[in-house]
Order: sequence, then structure tokens, then C-alpha cells
Amino acid sequence: MRLIRTERLLLRAVDAADADALYAIYGDPETNRYNPHGPYPSLAHARRKLAAWMEGWDRYGFGCWAAALTETPGHVLGFGGLSCEDYGGIDRLNLGYRFAPAAWGQGLASEMGEQALRCAFGDLSAPTVSARVRPANLPSIRVLLRLGFGHHGMLRDIPAAPASLVYARHAPSPR
Repeated sequence: MRLIRTERLLLRAVDAADADALYAIYGDPETNRYNPHGPYPSLAHARRKLAAWMEGWDRYGFGCWAAALTETPGHVLGFGGLSCEDYGGIDRLNLGYRFAPAAWGQGLASEMGEQALRCAFGDLSAPTVSARVRPANLPSIRVLLRLGFGHHGMLRDIPAAPASLVYARHAPSPR
């Protein structure tokens, strides 16, 4: 799960060298249009987040991937994958993703999400994968629907902000 090739993407576990790319993507106001927390405020903040993601890989054996096109493996254009997240006091396996605006509209989030679901239901034998999305983030909602997620409720996860929509996808039934 640390290094995976899809049709167009190279997905690899994040490492300390990804700090600049992480800050470029998560520090961009455009990629935070629906995020009440706003962009990452500094490269130092991105480094702390990256360290936490790397710790997640060490602890759980899965986590956030750095995504690049297979023909340009040194150019990170997004981040995403699986994490353990708190959903109102309940830990859930969470799918998340964020790509640079230049990568939007190409189906890359769906391609990454499909691989994350294969890992979740295959390698991890997870019964369910959840995802949180802001109600106005229609592009992300469309990705989740394409991946077979269904609306599963609401979560008041950020004070003074509208509740997040919670989506869930259950493991396929054994044949």
C-alpha cells in the first residue's frame, strides 16, 4: 500500500520531502474554497501535518499518499488516501483527497479514491469507509457519488460552520 500505480497515477506514502508540495496545495486559497479552516498558514504548519501523516503510516500501516502522474513522478499534484478520523467521538476509516487546481476535472480524485477503496476493503478488510464534505463542495460530492458512497448523515465537526455531510461506502458483499 505504500507504493501503488494506477492507470495514470503513482501513489506513494508521503515523506518529509513533500512539505513544499503539501504547502503549495493546502496553502492555496483556491483548494480551500470550502474549508472553514482556510489555507495552511505556513510551511512550518505543512511540515507538522506531514509529520502527523507519516506517523499515521507508522502506526496503522496506511495513510495519505502523495499523487503524481506516472509520466512525471517527481511532480506531486495531490494528496489523499485513508486515515483514522474522529466522527463525533467515533473513530472511522476516512477517505480524503485534495489536488492542485491544475489537476481538477480529470478524474484523478476518483482514480485515487477507487484505489483507496480497494485497499480498505481488500488489504484492511474494513467494513465501511466514510468521508466528510462541506455541503457546498459539489465537485467533491460528485466524486463520492461516483465512488459509490451514499449520504449517511451530518456531523457538527467545526464550531460556527455548517455541519459537514457524512458519506459512507460499505464493503462489497462476499460472493
